[in-house]
Amino acid sequence: MSNHQHTLIIDGTSGISGDMTVAALLDLGASEEHLREQLATLPVDGFSIAVTRANKHGIDACDFDVQLAEELENHDHDMAWLYGNEAAAEHTHEHEHHHHDRGEHEHEHCHEHSHEDHGHGHEDHHHAHHHRSLADVTAIIDGSQLSDGAKRRALAIFSVLADAEAKAHGKTPDTVLFHEVGAVDSIVDVCSVAICLDDLGIEDIVVESLSEGHGTIRCAHGLMPIPVPAVVNLCQAGNIALTPAPVAGELVTPTGAAIVTALRTSDQLPSRYRIEAVGYGAGKRPYEGCSGTLRCLLVHADA
Repeated sequence: MSNHQHTLIIDGTSGISGDMTVAALLDLGASEEHLREQLATLPVDGFSIAVTRANKHGIDACDFDVQLAEELENHDHDMAWLYGNEAAAEHTHEHEHHHHDRGEHEHEHCHEHSHEDHGHGHEDHHHAHHHRSLADVTAIIDGSQLSDGAKRRALAIFSVLADAEAKAHGKTPDTVLFHEVGAVDSIVDVCSVAICLDDLGIEDIVVESLSEGHGTIRCAHGLMPIPVPAVVNLCQAGNIALTPAPVAGELVTPTGAAIVTALRTSDQLPSRYRIEAVGYGAGKRPYEGCSGTLRCLLVHADA
C-alpha cells in the first residue's frame, strides 16, 4: 500500500452496492456539481439523478438515486416481486424516497425488464428485453467526456462483470449479453463511482471483507440463491472474503462486488491510519438486522 493521503477504506459489514458507494463518496466530499457535469456527457437519455439525505437506523446518510423515465422503470423497488413475498411490500416505503435498504437502486441482475438507451436511435425503445454487450457498454463510456482515469475504472468494473456473467452463462466476455447490468441506471451508477473516485484523488482502496445475506431473490432468469451466480464468480475472481449475515436478502449486488473486484488494492487495513473524512451511503431495501448504510473512510495511512 502506498503511503499517501488518499486511501479509501470501504466497510463491507452491511454489504455493498453501486448507488450506496456513490452516495458514500459524495458524503465524503466528492463534488455533486462535477458528477452532474460528467454524467451529462454520457450518450444516453432517460435518466436524472437525485442526491438527498436519509436517516437509516439513526445514521444520517447521503442518498443517491438514479431516476428513470417511466418507460425505463423496472422492479428495483418492488420487494414483494424481488423476494416473492407479498408481505414485504409493506416495507417498501420505509423512508420518504421510496428506497430499499440494500443494494443499488438498479437491483442490477434481477430485473425482468432491461432499460432501453434513448440515446441510440437503432434501438427499439419499446422492447422490454433489450440487452447490451460489453462492446455496447464500452462504446457508451468511451463516447463520454469522462476523464481517462474515470473511464479506466468504469471499464474495469464492467470488464469483471462481463467475465462473471460469461462464466455463469457459459459464454465468453465478448459474447455475453448483460441483462440488468447493461441498463441505463447501472451504467450511471458505475460511471458515478468512477467519477467520484477520480474527483477525490483516491488511489488505494481497502476492503477487508463483505457481509452477505441468505435466501433467494427473483432475477431475469427466475429465482436464484443468494449470493447470486455473478456475485459468487466475482468474489472468487477477486478473492473476496464473505461473512454470512443474519439477513434474509441480498446485501452484495453484482455491481457492488464488481467495484471491489476491479478496484480494491488491499484487503488489509493499514497498521496505523488517521481518519480525514467519513461518508455514509444510504441503502434502499428494508432488511432487518443491518444498518442499511455503507460507510467509507478517507484516511491517511501512517508509515
